[in-house]
Amino acid sequence: MSVQTVSLFFVIANFLSIMAILLFPSLIKAINNYSATKAVLAIYLASLFGLSLVSSAGLALISITLFTITSSLIWINMDVLIESFSNNKATGKIRTIYFTFINVGWILSPLLSSYLIEKGQYTLTFLVAAFMVIPFYLILISQGKKLKDRVEYQKEDLPVALQKMWDNKNLRGIFFIALLLSLFYSSAVIYIPIHLHRNLGMDWHTLGIIFSIMLIPFILIEIPAGIIADKYLGEKELLLSGFVILILSLFLFYLIKTPNLWLWALVLFLSRTGAALIEAMRETYFFKIVDVEEVSYINIFRVTTPLGYVVGAGLAVMITNFFPLNYLFLFLAIVMLSGFWFIASIKDTK
Repeated sequence: MSVQTVSLFFVIANFLSIMAILLFPSLIKAINNYSATKAVLAIYLASLFGLSLVSSAGLALISITLFTITSSLIWINMDVLIESFSNNKATGKIRTIYFTFINVGWILSPLLSSYLIEKGQYTLTFLVAAFMVIPFYLILISQGKKLKDRVEYQKEDLPVALQKMWDNKNLRGIFFIALLLSLFYSSAVIYIPIHLHRNLGMDWHTLGIIFSIMLIPFILIEIPAGIIADKYLGEKELLLSGFVILILSLFLFYLIKTPNLWLWALVLFLSRTGAALIEAMRETYFFKIVDVEEVSYINIFRVTTPLGYVVGAGLAVMITNFFPLNYLFLFLAIVMLSGFWFIASIKDTK
């Protein structure tokens, strides 16, 4: 499929994810978060099996859409579960430990998936992913008594929650910071592999190695960053450092034209160093100023992920109609400069 078609798939799937996320608080309040998590996981699992079986663009779009929606909703389910066991003094440490475990999976998955794809087994890749969800589901069921809801959720309509978030400069600022990070992730997840594989001719085995190396900062950096934010600096200084590194990396994505493995591994490693700092501080800051009862705010906050993909894929369609794909990274670097304004607009928690 063309870059434009892939982008269209992501726009449709993530637009529907936004709609689902905005309606999700009503479901959580109606049936509780634990029950909602089980239902979302079941659909998530079905979508992975669907991706392993697709033979047409229509079926692929349905499976990708369900996968994208449930991926977004699972984040919210997990947010509520973890926030219910957290306290604000240790938020940075707790959230970054949680993300570090997630990122261990992100480091291992490119090695496994690229190996399976190199063997021509896209189907097997999705089947393996599906079977990895089953232990997660069984753990959830076995720990049901400990994980059931302990809080009374705020009964707040979506328009009211949106207005309150907009009126709060700290919530508004961290929302746009999260959106910018998601905009970067959309380019990283969708278009970096396309650029390196199609435009620079790098094979999937090489990409698997590079992508595993580039994700190491998420394991090395996030926990120390969370502890530093809790005890010493606060979040703004680390956010500022992350944006400087990320913007520099995007300019390098645009400039580098050679398919050198170690050069790209270094630049991608640098980009994820910046992203890891922003991600750690995004989570730390937001969950210090929002409690688990405010599930509407959590849902609005998680809209930033699919919204970033909608905006990113839409920009890619427009830019690639007129320029080579690497110009997308130049444009994103310029857009990321707005992050400095949003950092300045928020009040540090220290």
